Amino acid sequence: MKQMRRRWMMFLPTVLLLALAFSTTVLAAEEEMEYVPGLHATFWALVPPIVAIGLALITKEVYSSLFVGILMGGLLYSGFQFELTITHIFVDGIIGVLSDSYNVGILVFLVILGAMVSLMNKAGGSAAFGQFAASKIKNRVGAQLATILLGILIFIDDYFNCLTVGSVMRPVTDKFKVSRSKLSYLIDATAAPVCIIAPISSWAAAVTGFVEGEDGFSIFIRAIPYNFYAILTIVMMVGMVLMRTEFGKMKEHEKNAALKGDLFTTPGRPYENTKAEKISTKGGVIDLLIPIIALIICCVIGMIYTGGFFEGESFVTAFSNSDASLGLTLGSFFGLIITILLYQIRQVLSFKECMNCIPDGFRAMVPAILILTFAWTLKAMTDSLGADLYVAGLVESSAGALLNFLPAIIFVVGCLLAFATGTSWGTFGILIPIVVAVFQNSNPQLMIISISACMAGAVCGDHCSPISDTTIMASAGAQCEHVNHVSTQLPYAVVAAAVSFVTYIVAGFVQTAWIALPLGIVLMVVALFVIRNINGVIE
Repeated sequence: MKQMRRRWMMFLPTVLLLALAFSTTVLAAEEEMEYVPGLHATFWALVPPIVAIGLALITKEVYSSLFVGILMGGLLYSGFQFELTITHIFVDGIIGVLSDSYNVGILVFLVILGAMVSLMNKAGGSAAFGQFAASKIKNRVGAQLATILLGILIFIDDYFNCLTVGSVMRPVTDKFKVSRSKLSYLIDATAAPVCIIAPISSWAAAVTGFVEGEDGFSIFIRAIPYNFYAILTIVMMVGMVLMRTEFGKMKEHEKNAALKGDLFTTPGRPYENTKAEKISTKGGVIDLLIPIIALIICCVIGMIYTGGFFEGESFVTAFSNSDASLGLTLGSFFGLIITILLYQIRQVLSFKECMNCIPDGFRAMVPAILILTFAWTLKAMTDSLGADLYVAGLVESSAGALLNFLPAIIFVVGCLLAFATGTSWGTFGILIPIVVAVFQNSNPQLMIISISACMAGAVCGDHCSPISDTTIMASAGAQCEHVNHVSTQLPYAVVAAAVSFVTYIVAGFVQTAWIALPLGIVLMVVALFVIRNINGVIE
């Protein structure tokens, strides 16, 4: 009996220690799960991205500006506690976004695409296409229209669009003295605005997934004529090129390029002194076209594969259910393999030269990867502060009053949210479910218009925001200094947004695209003629 009591006396402290450790762990986990910052779901949730954007535009330096915004988000989340600020920034922020499989897939896609661009350049395919295009294109207008056409044709994905169009058309636009800022605008304006009105694109798949309780794909199709910002941006872009006029800071950049041959204008010209690499003289146009065609086909197959096409789903359903990150990664990988095999068969590059292009392509993507990482981290900060709940509350509170003005209001809210967070898809995810809940049973037609306003506003804000991944990719594709791209593009996006806002007011009352869309196009054309009369023509 004494021996058993002695054993219990020895065993009891161990049990108590284990229970104490377990309870401490559980309490800590519960505290961590239940922690809500004091400024959660308030206007302060939007302060970090506003600070980052403001600093980027003032200082012309994007890395430090983004980091200051991230730091502000960490401080507001933690209530200015040092330890919680640091752990939130690095554990929940930087490490968290780089641990996300979707984000990693996008980074892998960028690296592979960078490697393919490096391969096409070194093989002489880009130079050969440039010479071919230069023989067909006679002036600056033709070079810009060719860039727009290629951007519209590559509607699968905005990342793919930005980097491919940039690498292919850069030699052509350089020859005809089109500034890098204008090239980056043309790329950006044919990326998200084209993808958001293309039924077969990664963006269509994303939007479809956010429309719960409805046929998402058919709603997306019906919403296309009401996507005024995307349509009017294309009208404005083509009109500006044909009228040969510019305004704002873009006018200075284009004048310097056309008259002085200076493609960069400002001191920030990170790509100007890029060391010229040895290019194969064996390359031809086919060494550019086959890799790009292979990349498009492989990316489409990769996306429908992730959506279950080879398991019996229809093409449309598979595309709607696709995982864009994984699909683009798989597609770009096989596109890279096909490109290397092509160059081996044609003996354009040796196998060693092909392998050397892979780290070269990675190095070319490092600035874009760094900015993307910081932008994703900044979004994580705003998410943790409840920016989505704050904006959702604003939209729901305005749903009852001013019903016919609601599409225009939603458009503005979408613009501001996407501008502050740098994400279109995140804006879709916040606003579209609210719109469906408000109008689903009361006014289906107004629901379609409002969903389109969500998409248009998200694209507009994404188009304007310096922390948007698409904007970053457009800068990288054109090899333009990022702040130059943002500052020259912003006035153009604001004009298209203003005309779109008026058009959404009209659409809220007439509730038909047959009246609203033609009126919007007429307003845009009038605005372009006014701009031309004020600013003149650039020869």
